[in-house]
Amino acid sequence: MKSWSLAARIVSGVLGAVTLSLLALSLAIAGFTRYEITERLDNSLQEVSERLQATIAAQPHGPGGTVAWVPDVGPRTLAYQVVDQSGHVVLRSQNAPVQPFVPDIRTGFANTPRFRVYVAAPTATAYRVLVGEPTLHRRGATWRATAIAILPILVSLPVIWWLVRLIVRRALRPLDRLQDEMHARGSGNLQPIGALDLPVELIPIQHAVNTLLSRLETALSTERAFAASAAHELRNPLGALLAQVQMLGRMVPAGSEAARRVDIITGRARRLGRTVEKLLQFSRASSGVAFRRNRFDLLTVVHVLVDDLGQNPRSSQRIVMTPDGASHIFVHGDMDATGIMLRNLLENALLHGGPDTPVRVAVLPDGGIDITNDCAALPPDILARLTSPFVRGGSGTHGNGLGLAIASNIAAQMDVTLRLRSPLAGSDRGFGACVTFPDPDIARSSDGT
Repeated sequence: MKSWSLAARIVSGVLGAVTLSLLALSLAIAGFTRYEITERLDNSLQEVSERLQATIAAQPHGPGGTVAWVPDVGPRTLAYQVVDQSGHVVLRSQNAPVQPFVPDIRTGFANTPRFRVYVAAPTATAYRVLVGEPTLHRRGATWRATAIAILPILVSLPVIWWLVRLIVRRALRPLDRLQDEMHARGSGNLQPIGALDLPVELIPIQHAVNTLLSRLETALSTERAFAASAAHELRNPLGALLAQVQMLGRMVPAGSEAARRVDIITGRARRLGRTVEKLLQFSRASSGVAFRRNRFDLLTVVHVLVDDLGQNPRSSQRIVMTPDGASHIFVHGDMDATGIMLRNLLENALLHGGPDTPVRVAVLPDGGIDITNDCAALPPDILARLTSPFVRGGSGTHGNGLGLAIASNIAAQMDVTLRLRSPLAGSDRGFGACVTFPDPDIARSSDGT
């Protein structure tokens, strides 16, 4: 599902509605301004025409076609004509045409390509006055008045956009605080969210999250208690059973059928003990044992595990470690869970590795721990399912299929990257598991060893 932002949706919605409203308002203001300007100019044009009509004498002085020169006349200045009864222009301003503005001289307004004309009503004189306003002046006045009315609205759009974004972001700050508190609970902190200054719309969400956290804490506590109780109740009987079987083995003759069956029971008891141990580890990993975040030295944990597993008297395999000059690797996570994860990876490598090739543990430059062993290459379909419970690599060993599932579960809880690969680079054999913690703090020895 495509992700979307609540803030972006609110801002775009509000701005869209405001913009459309302002555009509609601008169009209405433009139409009203145009109407008012036209009406005012027409009134002025009519008033000038009627006043000139009242001042015209019965017979204008001068011969027909006289031009009245008026100073400072431009293309935007009003023009006038005085026309006799026969339709001839007897007096005009210098910016008026020689012929009458309109051929059909009737009282009222008329439009020509260059002028808006008003013909004054006739009086006792024999002359009619025609006054024309240049359309250039009228159009310019209309556009200027419209721009003065609309431009402030258009210029205010960016300010409105900024204000809307600011208001929306400030209104969503409580949601951001609630989100931060909820995100913090994803790292092992299952405490209820404390009192926040939230609007009434978000308070039910806070209550629902606190209820969920409380139920989750109860479930995880139950899981941990069960794992601890099961470990105690299962390990003791299995340990006692194994001790009794070993004592029985000393009582029967060596090489006899009874001794052989005792060896079989001993092996099965040990295998059952390992399976129970893995099931308990898997239960602990599934119950969220790795949610805690503490700072510890990863390299110390690796050294302890390598020393412990590399000296197993029942195994002829060796573990070779290459620290690559690192003396400390400080990471954040749960030390016990990290030990369980790395132990399972090392035990898996020892269990499935070749008897003549040691298991290699290398510290990578980015602080990752790379564990490799020799074995036949795994098919890609099996490699992809190897972190699922009870999935084995098909190597014929007696693994229980839980080691890598435990390691993968713990890695996911600690935000650790676990990469599995087979075969190894540059070879057609081998298996590798690389563990990388986020933001490791690597300290290197001065001599680089």
